[in-house]
Amino acid sequence: MDRIEAMRAFVNVVNEGTFTSAADRLAMSPQLASKYVSQLEQHLGVRLLNRTTRKLHLTEAGARYHQHAQQVLDDIDDMESQLGDLQAQARGLLRISAPVSFATRHMAQLLSDFQSAHPDVGIDLQLNDRKVDIVEEGFDIALRIGHLKSSSLIAKRIAPVRLVLCASPDYLAKYGTPESPGDLDNHRYLRYSYLDTEASPAVLKGFHGSGRDMISNNGDVLVAAAIEGAGIALQPTFISSAAIKEGALQIILPDYEPEPMSLYAVYAHRQLLASKVRSFIDFIDGYFGEPPYWDQFE
Repeated sequence: MDRIEAMRAFVNVVNEGTFTSAADRLAMSPQLASKYVSQLEQHLGVRLLNRTTRKLHLTEAGARYHQHAQQVLDDIDDMESQLGDLQAQARGLLRISAPVSFATRHMAQLLSDFQSAHPDVGIDLQLNDRKVDIVEEGFDIALRIGHLKSSSLIAKRIAPVRLVLCASPDYLAKYGTPESPGDLDNHRYLRYSYLDTEASPAVLKGFHGSGRDMISNNGDVLVAAAIEGAGIALQPTFISSAAIKEGALQIILPDYEPEPMSLYAVYAHRQLLASKVRSFIDFIDGYFGEPPYWDQFE
């Protein structure tokens, strides 16, 4: 028995729902597909499928085996794709979606360096802070910031994203420097409207909301407002670090700093990944440093 072929037959039978559909996908006869699954069950010593005249049902063992077998087959395909990429030069148009503030501050040099290394790859960079549907909207890669939830997409962690509460020295001199989260209730909050309310940092509970707050969907605007003394902002250091380093902003409540988020490169498939996509993911991995260069201000 070819265990890999038997595993592939079983996974396709489960995914397609019938031996006939799986056999068509694998370019073999339904009888051979059934034989492979039976041999696999005999080899493992467990029943993977309960067969009726109308439908196939996974057993408990079959459900567990299917999950791991799918991962094994994906890893094999991924390895073979990587080996094939060694013989194929990256080329074509690479469509990337990225957050506005991060891209305007930190992606120009990255993309210039990437194209110097891969001159046959064109770049179409679209900036948007909303969560784009990379499949429906035709993107190869999306850069996303946050705590990613489980999904069918593949995510590669690129860099940590540190969040700090900050305000201008003039603002703090006028209204006082908070010593605990409870003190924030007396201050004006410069709120980023796309912040995930379900994953909102605990320190923000000190802000109880008022008509005096400022709300924006752009972090650069909020940092600029904080520099002008408009209030207190919770912003990533990839936006605020320059102002902090120059003394235009001051970090407050450092003992209550939220857990860092992460910058991810997200893409749709791991199988037969195009060379242009793999090349970009490999290139951006580690590009910004660890810690990233924008955090080297303290």
